[in-house]
Amino acid sequence: MSNRNTNSLLNISLILVAICGSICLSSPALSQSNIGIEFKDKGKIVNTLSLKDIATVAPAVSLKIFEIHEKKEHIYKAYSARALFDKTFGKDWEKAGEIVFISMDGYQASIPVTKFLSHDAYFAFAHDDGSPFTMTNVLQNNEVVQLGPLYLIWDNIKSKILLEDGASDMPYQVKSIELTEFATRFPNLAPPATASAEVQHGFLHFRKYCMACHMINGEGGDKAPELNYPTSVVEYIKPEYLTRWIENPSSIRYNTLMPGLAQEIPNRAKVTKEIVAYLKAMSTTKRSPKRQDIR
Repeated sequence: MSNRNTNSLLNISLILVAICGSICLSSPALSQSNIGIEFKDKGKIVNTLSLKDIATVAPAVSLKIFEIHEKKEHIYKAYSARALFDKTFGKDWEKAGEIVFISMDGYQASIPVTKFLSHDAYFAFAHDDGSPFTMTNVLQNNEVVQLGPLYLIWDNIKSKILLEDGASDMPYQVKSIELTEFATRFPNLAPPATASAEVQHGFLHFRKYCMACHMINGEGGDKAPELNYPTSVVEYIKPEYLTRWIENPSSIRYNTLMPGLAQEIPNRAKVTKEIVAYLKAMSTTKRSPKRQDIR
């Protein structure tokens, strides 16, 4: 074959690849509709469903929420979380302690089952207006993010409690859903039983607002850096800068994608102080990701 024909075929191949890539980028639903979403119970897979499968077991609704990531109201097409859990796990899911949601970007939200029993949660799978299933996240420096395959949202417009919770329990890109018990799944996150009340409160704040992105002793989300092992952040960041980093990360690092502690959180300054106290306590309780004591 001549060089000219070879080059022509190569050019055609490159054009086809470019077209295919363009289609995939402009139509993410095409590549996400067949993604298998795993449903687990204490580490064991009980079901794997695609979006097409979920559509057959849970009715879709249009739901208006206050979109905390964008600071405005928005309408999504979504499936009831309770209906999906009932169909997938059976009613026994209500007896679990926590539900862990693992996202494609490393985010790992652990949410108490009691929240799902007290409030109405939904899995969004599309915008109601049919636009691409993305979002401009103002909490993360206006980063444009893909939301699929599933995005956990809450019927929050009339709920002060849910609005105060901020975006910490609203993971997008959800690919895995697991029933578990917090102490069993994350045994190395808790401070010593003898820790002060301030530290214990800080632990509760950390698990609610921080652990979805950050690890302590190798446990938590994988979207942002480990904070305790082998060197704790309190060992190389001054307390005043650590406080600023938690409350207003962009005042420390330009263009950071880390969101600050939500302004809606009651007693925000006290919450920050207690999180720092927890981090200090954990700096003396280091364990490797293999769960071996570090002395």
